[in-house]
Amino acid sequence: MKKILMLIGIAGCMAATGCAVDGYVTEQPTDVYYERPVSPGVGYIWIDGDWVWGGGGYRYHRGYWARPRTGRSWAPGRWDHGTRGYHWNRGHWR
Repeated sequence: MKKILMLIGIAGCMAATGCAVDGYVTEQPTDVYYERPVSPGVGYIWIDGDWVWGGGGYRYHRGYWARPRTGRSWAPGRWDHGTRGYHWNRGHWR
């Protein structure tokens, strides 16, 4: 019973206030170009900018330099297109 009430609450929140964690858009936003700043030092890697869902649409957050994580690699974000529209899959360490 608690699970059902929780699911109803989440669905109601999403429908009433648009509090979805991610979303779909009918058109993929155009690529954002800007000059990459100089690396802060040896060993840093560039993390490409990311699209963040909020307020019913995607906002672009600029890329940044970061130190790599030991034994991991950066997988850049990408747009996927499906029947509901375009959806951004955020970059992540793998």
